Amino acid sequence: MKHHHTNEFSKRASSYQKHNIIQKKVVKKLIENIHSNPKKILDLGCGSGAVYENITWDIDQFVGVDKATNMCILHPTDDKIKLINKDFETLEFEKYDIVISSSALQWAKNLDSLFQKISLNTDEIAFSIFCDGTFKTIYEVANLRPFLPNSHDLIELLNHYFEFEHEVLHYKLDFEDNISKFRYIKNSGVSGGERKLSFKDTKKLIAEYPHKYLEFEVLFVWGKVKYFQKPLEC
Repeated sequence: MKHHHTNEFSKRASSYQKHNIIQKKVVKKLIENIHSNPKKILDLGCGSGAVYENITWDIDQFVGVDKATNMCILHPTDDKIKLINKDFETLEFEKYDIVISSSALQWAKNLDSLFQKISLNTDEIAFSIFCDGTFKTIYEVANLRPFLPNSHDLIELLNHYFEFEHEVLHYKLDFEDNISKFRYIKNSGVSGGERKLSFKDTKKLIAEYPHKYLEFEVLFVWGKVKYFQKPLEC
């Protein structure tokens, strides 16, 4: 599943700008709760620049990483900005004041390995991660397993490497009709570009979907790296 999403984001970069309503709310909340004013920032899954555009304090360096070429093209440019067009899981990390990621880590293939690398190269983190409550009713009606990570599992995994505060928020986005809902899913990139239903099943789901809204679940995390004290040698 997860290897499809980058091409989908790249193909739909322009439409993503118009349809990422929830992602804009999410990144705004994430950045508003960073109070340390970090100077050297790494943004994993930087997309078209939502994290950078929400930063209100002075910075020395901003490094954005995203594999979707067409998303990087839309990112703001500046002398302080460095953009890296590659998969953030293959990144050779340097030391940063903070590692931020909004609406991207849910696509990682190996979060355990990624969190470990992050913990070795920063003091502070701020993440927002879409979780399996996103599109909950769609998956129930279609009898499909959710493809996004579970918030409780993520919290347990994060606890291996970080001391943090967290919050799980549920959003609802209203639509005029079911066709509009599924057009939003297609254009927003939240689905990851994975087609799981046949055309017939999709048509049936559109007809039977019971709500006027789509559901989204997001885990927010703000924290510091855990530093374990080595035992004293006698």
